[in-house]
Amino acid sequence: MEASETKETARPVNWQLARSMVEPIYEGQVLETGEPRLAHADGMAAILRGIRDDDELLAAAYLYSVQVFLKNSDEWIEKSFGTRVLGLCRQLQGLIRLSVQARSKNKEANAASQPEKLRRMLLAMCGDLRVVLLRLASRLQTLRWFAMHPNPEAEIYGAETLQLYSPLANRLGIWQLKWELEDLSLRFTRPEVYESIVKKLDATRSQRIAFVQDCVRKIRALLEKRGIRAEVSGRSKHIYSIWLKMERKHLPFERLFDLRALRIIVDTVAQCYEVLSIINESFSAISSEYDDYIAHPKPNGYRSLHTVVRASNGLPVEIQIRTREMHEFAELGFAAHWRYKEAGNSLGVNSAEEQKVVWLRQLLAWHSDVEPPKAPGVEDEHVYALTPMGRVVELDAGSTPVDFAYMVHTQLGHRCRGAKVNGAMVPLTHRIRTGDTVEIIAAKSGGPSRDWMNPELGFAAMPRTRGKVRAWFNAQQLQEQIERGRDKLDRELARLGRSTFKLELLAKTLGFESVEDLCTTFDKGEISTRAIEAAVAPPSEKKAEEAPEPPLRSLQAKPRGRGSGGVLVVGVDSLLTQLARCCHPVPPDEIVGFVSRGRGVVVHRADCPNLKNLMEHSRERLIDVSWGKPPEDAVYPLEILVLARDRIGLIKDVTDIFIRLKINITHVNTQTVKNVARLRFGLEVPGTALLHQALKEILGVKGVISARRC
Repeated sequence: MEASETKETARPVNWQLARSMVEPIYEGQVLETGEPRLAHADGMAAILRGIRDDDELLAAAYLYSVQVFLKNSDEWIEKSFGTRVLGLCRQLQGLIRLSVQARSKNKEANAASQPEKLRRMLLAMCGDLRVVLLRLASRLQTLRWFAMHPNPEAEIYGAETLQLYSPLANRLGIWQLKWELEDLSLRFTRPEVYESIVKKLDATRSQRIAFVQDCVRKIRALLEKRGIRAEVSGRSKHIYSIWLKMERKHLPFERLFDLRALRIIVDTVAQCYEVLSIINESFSAISSEYDDYIAHPKPNGYRSLHTVVRASNGLPVEIQIRTREMHEFAELGFAAHWRYKEAGNSLGVNSAEEQKVVWLRQLLAWHSDVEPPKAPGVEDEHVYALTPMGRVVELDAGSTPVDFAYMVHTQLGHRCRGAKVNGAMVPLTHRIRTGDTVEIIAAKSGGPSRDWMNPELGFAAMPRTRGKVRAWFNAQQLQEQIERGRDKLDRELARLGRSTFKLELLAKTLGFESVEDLCTTFDKGEISTRAIEAAVAPPSEKKAEEAPEPPLRSLQAKPRGRGSGGVLVVGVDSLLTQLARCCHPVPPDEIVGFVSRGRGVVVHRADCPNLKNLMEHSRERLIDVSWGKPPEDAVYPLEILVLARDRIGLIKDVTDIFIRLKINITHVNTQTVKNVARLRFGLEVPGTALLHQALKEILGVKGVISARRC
């Protein structure tokens, strides 16, 4: 930051001047709630002075809404009061817009996760975290106005306050704001509950506070007399907390013993037990309400002594005794109230948010005449955007409209074609920021683009999005396989004269769970046509097949160490056999024999393209053959084709696999076109099991695109 900018942003601010300047501007002007603007600003300032005496905050309380009346309001504020005050005003306006959008009637916005996401979003939107104090003060002043001037909107504001603003005040430890926000909200949202508890309380709040303060003075005097240095404080439980405890623990009003509570903080653990002994000597204790969380801490690490005693007038008073270390852990550590007492907070707390809360708490304890501590420089790992209906969507930092669409709904992501951010058209690679309102423009049908799976193109920042796109294309590919397999099955059944045979029955007969599995497997060529023919054969033919057949006799061809022997031919003996060079059959491939002129029986794979041509022109010369038991040293020639991106060492990496699997290489042909290498290997293998293993390992070689049998 330049020196001139530092000097400008750090100059003193006169908040009284801000008030005098806006007074004529706000004269006769009211907010949408009906409250006069100047009165609202005065109320905000009074609340803020009770929290932190900060001139910049007070000035912003008066100036943030002048934009409604002045054209160049930003320039006017910056010139008169500096960039810090301008920043506070701008951010407060953003939080107010967020609040308006959050009060949407969309049911989705009331989902369990939404209040927590809204609170995170609110903190994430704050560059100067002090703006949270401005927003809390503004909301409390609005509720006070509703208390004096009944308004049908009060219930909506009260519900939003309980979801969004009172939990923030709780996290910041601003108890005086928290209890009043909650009590007023309960008064508007559950008036009958509020009035019932008020009637059951035996005194007004001011009287209860006076009683607690009297107890504090008495205990402080007792401890001073014993020479124990301690910090003693008290509080009177407010109406909302009373109702909440009754609801959560299903207790009647008469069973609540902590309506009045004291906290004693000492230096050592030994002093905790010493203070407990003094309290028990001086007051009548309710033994059933004693808990020793020092000897037996809670699962979250919370440690303290809890007891309940009766004061001189017989009223119960809860007392908590702990060391300073225990207190700081309870307030700011893992046992902090805001971590486990907020309803619906199942999402956890991210580190950036946690550091912002800790910083704000430090700020509230800082003297106003000293420069406040530096705000945390932690980047939030998430951004929070809104749908047009006010639903908060949590995304990874750097996310795009495509990510947003898939987070809203998978089908919306598939059909995403464009997006508007804050009303303006943006490219699908646009980076969303916290507070943006995103509207997805979707087609009625269609699917995603393959480009979305490439992180380098910047369409999708979230792995979750790319996974959903990939799943869509996999599903499409599977559907195409099913359709191709169904077409092939229909043609095969028509050829067999069984076109009316139900595919469901065929799938069940062949052991498949569904027709889709059958079609996919048939498309891959993993089911032979003979298996289909046998499955759909009429019962009379099946019985004939079950009758004893004449034994198959092994051909007497001499094994030559190349696996040409071991083929069985029905009803024929001592015939010369050859393995077809066009398809290179290997056990246990489905095979068919063709009686050639002068070369004996040529054995083809059942799916050989040449065999299909022979079936059309010379079907009478086809004979049934099957594999017999081959010699132990028998191997079978075949070829495989490998496509890969050309690189140095590619052939070596592939041949190393064959060497490791002990597969003999008979020849290699290579060709490279446009950096894509075509490698054709001639191999000798004992069977297809070893071949499949080799192909699987080849696919794992760097740069390999495909590997298949020729």
